[in-house]
Amino acid sequence: MPPLIPLVLAWLVGLAVAALTPQHGGARSFLTLVTTLAVGIALSGVIGAVLLRVRTCARTGTRARSVLFVVLPAVFAAGLLIGGASARHRVACIALLAAEPTLDIVIDERVSAGGRVTGEARGIGAHVSQCAVRAALRVRTGNAAAGAIVRARGTARATQRGLMMDADITASGRSETLRAWRGRTGETIDTLFRANAALVRALLIADQDGIDASVRDRFADAGLVHMLSISGLHVAIIAGALLTVASAVRLDRTAATAAALFVITLYVLMLGAPAPAVRSAAMLATMAASERLQRPVHPWTALALGAALPTVNPGVVIDLGYQLSVGGMAALVAARGLLRQVRQRDAMGDASRGATGASTLGRRLRRSVSNLRGWRWALIRECATGVVTTLVTAPLIAWTFGRVSLVASLSNIVAGPVVAFVQPALFLAIVLSPWTAGAQFVADATVAPLAFLDGIATVAASVPGASMRVAPTMVGACCAGVASAAFVRATASRRMLPGMVLAATALVAAVWAPLFTSGSGALELHMLDVGQGDAIALRTPGGRWVLVDAGRRWDGGDAGRRTVVPYVQRHGGQVAAFFMSHAHDDHTGGAASIAEALHPLVWWDPAFVTTSSGYRMTLAAVARERIVWRRAHPGDGFEIDGVRFRVLAPDSAWTAEQHDANETSVVLRVEYGNISFVLTGDAEAAEENWMVTHAAPDDLRADVLKVGHHGSRTSSTPEFLDAVAPRLALVSVGRDNRYGHPAPETLDAFASRDVPVLRTDQDGTTVVSTDGRSVVVATRGDRWTLAPR
Repeated sequence: MPPLIPLVLAWLVGLAVAALTPQHGGARSFLTLVTTLAVGIALSGVIGAVLLRVRTCARTGTRARSVLFVVLPAVFAAGLLIGGASARHRVACIALLAAEPTLDIVIDERVSAGGRVTGEARGIGAHVSQCAVRAALRVRTGNAAAGAIVRARGTARATQRGLMMDADITASGRSETLRAWRGRTGETIDTLFRANAALVRALLIADQDGIDASVRDRFADAGLVHMLSISGLHVAIIAGALLTVASAVRLDRTAATAAALFVITLYVLMLGAPAPAVRSAAMLATMAASERLQRPVHPWTALALGAALPTVNPGVVIDLGYQLSVGGMAALVAARGLLRQVRQRDAMGDASRGATGASTLGRRLRRSVSNLRGWRWALIRECATGVVTTLVTAPLIAWTFGRVSLVASLSNIVAGPVVAFVQPALFLAIVLSPWTAGAQFVADATVAPLAFLDGIATVAASVPGASMRVAPTMVGACCAGVASAAFVRATASRRMLPGMVLAATALVAAVWAPLFTSGSGALELHMLDVGQGDAIALRTPGGRWVLVDAGRRWDGGDAGRRTVVPYVQRHGGQVAAFFMSHAHDDHTGGAASIAEALHPLVWWDPAFVTTSSGYRMTLAAVARERIVWRRAHPGDGFEIDGVRFRVLAPDSAWTAEQHDANETSVVLRVEYGNISFVLTGDAEAAEENWMVTHAAPDDLRADVLKVGHHGSRTSSTPEFLDAVAPRLALVSVGRDNRYGHPAPETLDAFASRDVPVLRTDQDGTTVVSTDGRSVVVATRGDRWTLAPR
């Protein structure tokens, strides 16, 4: 299996470099070069296996092997040169386009003012006409259809993957077919499937943006979250359905296969060629060619080819959909190999292993499994496949969703047939969309199976102990990844013991890794996405935490337990202090859970008493856990690992006169080197004016401002913004909240000062880090350096 080891190397090396390397300029070139190197090795192995027939080469001797060794360096050298040139060109393009005030951008989806869309930016000047890079566009004014080429005017910021831009857009009248096709397909889905549109978009066109967080969590607990992203499974199901229809109408096998591959190719192009779909289509084409040419191809060879092709774009290795797709398929091949070994070893009789003890027991177990037939064997096969898939993909699921499902193997057995039935029906509804009545009939017929699929997830997730909450560190996740890779390698080897020993060793390292965590050497501000509420986590250079607020609570849960606690535990480190800005439930809802789980050393509070039940629960938890409680006054503060924390407001006299808890918000100033942050809770105009009047000008001036009251029009007064003069504004806010936060007036106030605004409803969890001299911003896998004053 020559491609297997190069494939694992390409995957792990590319992932590690993409995750750990600072993504700027030459580092980006380094990422591309290293990943291209690994991909070149993988592709060389694929060429050796598919074109030169490695098995035959091994038998025919030196001549064939010498040909193989000529091909390997040639493919590697070509890939290295192309990758290096591409990286240098891309870095130059990003720099040139970021300096342009006006760009052409091909957008992926329909967009209107206030919306956000991704696309591809291109220069309109002669000197940058050959540039084309990824762009994330936040639209201030204008609207356009999916696939349209728009003229964008605004400020672009260079990031590790492309450009981020706030702009006014005007449609140019031109469009691109594939993007327009995908966009129109999304609009058709919205029209046909209505309430189920978000789920269908995920199943058909790889668009997960509309899925509610509670639905995603439910599917994650049930072990079905991989079904919410376009994967090889979906493509293979549609291909199988097409072949079944072709067989029913007695179409020639070769013609049927060709027709199915043609339709699948169109489907993958319509999706915009996401990596999981490309992988599956490549594997299907490889296996079809193998069958037609009567040249057997090992499943690992087909997987290596399918996994390597999408990595022509090196950044794809950090895409979760790609990782789950490759990992899931590797698990499937590994499970089949494991079961095949069980039967083969039983057939050989294990003559060399003796006849007593564990060997006898092992032989009996293998014989009992190998003697199964019919539905019993099918059940054992599916259960084994589910268990192996769960083990292999567990590191990815744990890192992304903070949990590992313990019922995945069973829930997938039940949900699999439902998806196999509904997926072709969804595809048929899209195909029939020109015939409105027929398409609507098919779409309506999918309502029940979609509800059944969601019901399976609901029931599976509600089973006691259905999932195990985990919080892996980066080191722990890497160790778990090594364990998964070693396990897969063991199932593909005749000698399983060495691989299993390595997997067990890596798992032990993953368990012990959190005990040896340390800080990054920089101050990090993590604005956590907790919906309509606030939760800020500050991590010192030494790896300790100071938390500010804890998000909201709801029946049966709270943001502290679901988001803040797992996030802090994942990164590791002691919680030195907790600041509660004020006693409203969207800030204190999860505070009791934090007190019980993380045990902060000191608890700071404005001491403005309210009737909030969340506040009462918090005070009770603080007393029960014997946490030191302090009232915050202006001038109070402390220093940890070189970071200075100081309270700016409110004072006791001001607090005693207030009737609204918002106006008693603790305002915190954080300084590290020459960089400072100001966090304002829900402070409104009156408290802002009090600070402008009473605080020293240097105390208010800051590089980063956490905007007060979720960007409400009652906060962020002109006088306060002029006093702070921030370079970046952060808004913690829930998507489609009923308050209309952030207010257009507030956004306009920052736009008039050329201050970029990042929002959790659009950008998700945002991390701002500083070494005391510069500020780096990271959000949704993108990074960029904040422009100096």
